[in-house]
Amino acid sequence: MKYPVILLAACVYLLSSCGAGNVAKTSSTANAALSVKEIMAAHKMASPTFSTLAARLQVVYEDDSKLQSITVSLRMEKDKTIWIKASLLGITLSKVLITPDRVSYYETIGNTYFDGDFSLLSMWLGTEINFEKAQAILLGQSIFNVDTTTYTSKVYQNKYQVAPKKQPLDFIHYLLLHPQNYKVASGSLSQPSEKRLLTIRYGDYQKIGDDFYPSDILINASEEDSNTKIELNYKDIDLNVSVSFPFTIPEGYEEIQL
Repeated sequence: MKYPVILLAACVYLLSSCGAGNVAKTSSTANAALSVKEIMAAHKMASPTFSTLAARLQVVYEDDSKLQSITVSLRMEKDKTIWIKASLLGITLSKVLITPDRVSYYETIGNTYFDGDFSLLSMWLGTEINFEKAQAILLGQSIFNVDTTTYTSKVYQNKYQVAPKKQPLDFIHYLLLHPQNYKVASGSLSQPSEKRLLTIRYGDYQKIGDDFYPSDILINASEEDSNTKIELNYKDIDLNVSVSFPFTIPEGYEEIQL
């Protein structure tokens, strides 16, 4: 959507009046002179501004016992709802409904369901997850809350590496951002005491309208001797379309006990 010049000028004035400050410019080459504050401000500005999203993905899920490729429908109302339906040959395998305070899920093969907090998602990924982090992963944004007074940045392999000045003993993490668009290239979190490691890597980003969206996401999660790999490939993304979130747990399904 193109805004009238007067409205655009007014928005720019309001942003500058509110102390938005200078936003780092994009470039094909990372600039070592940029501060972590400038880098993270640019990353925040790179968050997509859609209201609703509908996408189709090909997902490959692999753990220690199975390897499966499925088609997934993804619908989102930003900051409010994430809806996922997994299908195989047109048959619904599972549905997930995520809101800021609840995760609901059911799968048709084992006739099981879950309806509660974020413990199920956290178990799948091997680290604590909430709505904001789940949404961030799908959109190529940081899952870490970066306090720019306690984090530092440097250029590493032509990307901006952001990490704590002093790594916590049991929450060792870093973030790599592309200089071209300030979107996440990769992120890593390790929890040595739990023998947990989570890495998230992104392929190329696709520009839709004024924003960048992931094309491919690779998630690797390990805990002791258990390993899970999830590959997501976005096939289609439609923005600001009418979406619905149909979800009803079928009768007779058995509740998953965590």
